[in-house]
Amino acid sequence: MKKHIHTYSVFKFLALSSTFLGLSFSCSNQSQEAPPMETVEVDFQELRHDDAQIEKRYPGSVEGTVNVDIKAQVSGYLDEIFVQEGGYVQKGQSLFRIKADVFNEQVNSSRAAYEAAVAAEQNARIELEKVKPLVQGKVYTELQLETAEANYAAAKAQVSQARAALGSSEINADFSLIKAPVSGYIGRIPKRIGNLVTPNDATPLTTLSEINEVNVYFSLTEADFIAFVKDRQSDQGMNTVQFVMADGRVYEQNGRVEIASGNIDRTTGSIAMKATFPNPDKVLRAGGAGKIILTKKVSEALTVPMASVRDIQDRFFVFALADSNKVVMKPIEIRGKAGNQYIVQSGVAQGEKIALNRIDVLNEGMVVQPTMAQDSVGK
Repeated sequence: MKKHIHTYSVFKFLALSSTFLGLSFSCSNQSQEAPPMETVEVDFQELRHDDAQIEKRYPGSVEGTVNVDIKAQVSGYLDEIFVQEGGYVQKGQSLFRIKADVFNEQVNSSRAAYEAAVAAEQNARIELEKVKPLVQGKVYTELQLETAEANYAAAKAQVSQARAALGSSEINADFSLIKAPVSGYIGRIPKRIGNLVTPNDATPLTTLSEINEVNVYFSLTEADFIAFVKDRQSDQGMNTVQFVMADGRVYEQNGRVEIASGNIDRTTGSIAMKATFPNPDKVLRAGGAGKIILTKKVSEALTVPMASVRDIQDRFFVFALADSNKVVMKPIEIRGKAGNQYIVQSGVAQGEKIALNRIDVLNEGMVVQPTMAQDSVGK
């Protein structure tokens, strides 16, 4: 009986093993007979030489054509503020008043001293006029005449000194009323009425900026500067620049570029430049920031769309169509940008066909189904 049961178990094991092997073989055949993946359709364009403009962008800071720090020239307590932050003022308009009681008293004291000096001068002159005939009549000696003349000269000097002191005190009194030295827009006003202000304050009372025109300051490396000076001799368009504002929009007015410094900074190895822009709508304000766009014309350039370039660890690649509809991954060197195109320095040549799309799924040696775009890259 036991022998019969044992034989049955062996038979059952062999049957299950055969079934498992059959299933495995079947799955293996199915996987081997799976249909091949569909060929990817890719658009290609043929490279052609064409004229282009290289764009280079540099960070820039906006300043008014006139920027003035308004500071007190005398010490005292701030008594009145006549303007508001952000307002526009004309040259000569009153901005602040410092409490002027002490300066007015100084003026009164200086005026009194001046009047006393004038009276003393008159007395000395009268004394001199009295002595002159008496000396001629041998009543007074020549020494007495010289003494009278010296006293008169001293009195005149006292008048000049008193007049200068009076003028100085009047100037200080005038300094208590602070006026706009130029026309422009008012900046922040950190001080408030009652605050003590002095000429030595590190923070100005406010700033004035004239922004009918603005200067945008930026820097070029020494190499870029040398190339700029050389290139603009043959390309006058390089003297005109554009400005990208903080919101990413290109400012509607073009600017003219100038050299802002005669020397290259030893620390940074760069030279300061400035671009002047008209600002009729007062869109650009002092203290703003953006990017200057310098453009340079390039003849017989090869350009590729930025969308067709793969960036891998700061290296750039394109996919070119090779034999048997295979794609080849080619490294390229970028010379610059022109709109949404890269200007190629090296890596591809005229006549090559590059992939315009599907670059995220393309790989070296991959077979594709190419479709030629109507317009070629470059013309």
